[in-house]
Amino acid sequence: MDPSTIRNIHMATNLAHRFVYFVPEAAEEYAALGITGRAGYFASRTAPMGAVPDEVVLATFYNFSERAVRSALIGDAWAKASPADIQAARFRVVGRAFDRVGVTYTAEDLAEARALIDPVVAGLSLAGKPLAAANAAVQLPEDPLAALWQQITIVREWRGDVHVALLVASDIGPCAAMVLQVGTGRFPLGITQATRQWNEEEWAASISELAARGWVDSAGAMTTAGTTAREHLEDETDRLCAPIWKPIEDRGAARLTELLERIHPAFVAAGTYGALT
Repeated sequence: MDPSTIRNIHMATNLAHRFVYFVPEAAEEYAALGITGRAGYFASRTAPMGAVPDEVVLATFYNFSERAVRSALIGDAWAKASPADIQAARFRVVGRAFDRVGVTYTAEDLAEARALIDPVVAGLSLAGKPLAAANAAVQLPEDPLAALWQQITIVREWRGDVHVALLVASDIGPCAAMVLQVGTGRFPLGITQATRQWNEEEWAASISELAARGWVDSAGAMTTAGTTAREHLEDETDRLCAPIWKPIEDRGAARLTELLERIHPAFVAAGTYGALT
């Protein structure tokens, strides 16, 4: 398949998924269960795996510091609501947010999108893909848009699982991965500090590790070699993801990209990502 097609469809699935972490409906729905603050993010994304301990969250989410995960008090969330209740709340977040920002699909559009993404999800190999596997086990909701979003989520988490495996194989630790994300402009430093909570000592140690590889300079700025290495990780992730699109091939993947690309602009226009600018 055309590499640009693979990159485009995975960008589309990521952008179509991520609003769930930023919309006000999320805080409202989780607060109704007694879950507030960052616990809502961790518990809602973890819910498909069940009431797992912090160690499992650290392993699967990868680029968060231990203090970021443990300080969220995820265990308290499990004491207040079951994973099934949290998952149901997450679907309500999706449905309400779609309604609020005005994302609409005709019945024909939804049927076409599902006809394209469903065989992709059905054909996924879930070995070594914990977040994708957990989401694939979740029963799809009755809301057609939320059901499409869940299929998108499975594909998005599958790619993320692949990327984490590549980071591990490349000896790039969780903090170093974020140094590269910030250095290449993929993630704002302020949001990284607030959400991943790596301290100055850990950040400096990761810069030193990457500097020894010639990927950053002593101040943490990306070198040409580092930028090339980071892009190679993305290319390798895309290469490993290419086979999953075989059921619909380039034409189907391009059409699915087109169908999904109406989601992100609607949330941008609604001011969803103001904190990321």
